[in-house]
Amino acid sequence: MGETWDEDTTATGQSDVELEHVSERKRATLTVLTGSATGQTFKVAHDLMIGRAPTAAVRVDDDGVSRNHARIRLENGSAFAEDLKSRNGTFINGVRLTGSIQLGDGDKIQVGRSTILRFEFQDAIDESFHENLLSSALRDSLTKLFNKRYLMDRLDSELKFAQRHETAVSLLMLDLDHFKKVNDTHGHLAGDAVLAHLADVLSRAVRNEDVVARFGGEEFAIILRAINVDGAALMAERLRKTVEVTQIAFQGRDLRATVSIGVAGYPATLAKTPEALVEGADKALYRAKNAGRNRISR
Repeated sequence: MGETWDEDTTATGQSDVELEHVSERKRATLTVLTGSATGQTFKVAHDLMIGRAPTAAVRVDDDGVSRNHARIRLENGSAFAEDLKSRNGTFINGVRLTGSIQLGDGDKIQVGRSTILRFEFQDAIDESFHENLLSSALRDSLTKLFNKRYLMDRLDSELKFAQRHETAVSLLMLDLDHFKKVNDTHGHLAGDAVLAHLADVLSRAVRNEDVVARFGGEEFAIILRAINVDGAALMAERLRKTVEVTQIAFQGRDLRATVSIGVAGYPATLAKTPEALVEGADKALYRAKNAGRNRISR
């Protein structure tokens, strides 16, 4: 005889009640599809503000976005979008928002010239998949730090914010001293261990709002939000000392490393682009290396 199903059971073997419980576990989320924060996902667990203001839950650095641009409001398990009298308006699936509208799964929300967010309901599996996908696109596989692409996007956003609000932002460029000697003496696995350990040391030493990235090879970069070049130099020296005294265990041996660090910051460096700020920090890094390594320069 063929397999039979009860009337209230689906082909997956789950009852209607079970499927209802699965759907109840889905949570409302906003994912940035285009713009300065591309790839970031925000959980809508309460009313959420979108705008350029530092206090906005979804901070969008776009000239066409107002400080308090739009709001996502939760009500009885549903999500509603409303424009907050923004200068350029909020668009849902290409239509300008004039009042409050209930959002459906997959709706596209546009604010400003280039920022589009997708509203959707995600369960734990969806969230895990998205996090893994985002991690593979934005993070370095060895060190688990952000990659150069993400760093440059964030630096562009942070620099524009600093220019607009007349605040500071600084950049540290770090390079492992004599890294080739580590590989030649102990092998490339030892070199990988040193890079991974250094990444962990740097990540633990900075604030949550700072961005640590692997810039390439044995070179790292750190964005320091709202810290001027003097404060960044103090941070750089603290990091240099921390790395110098750190022991890295590898196959029964304790390896050590030192770093040279270049410091640049806006507005001390009147950089108009993120590339200009990187160039300033890079030049400072080379001065540190030419002066004997294991030191900072600005």
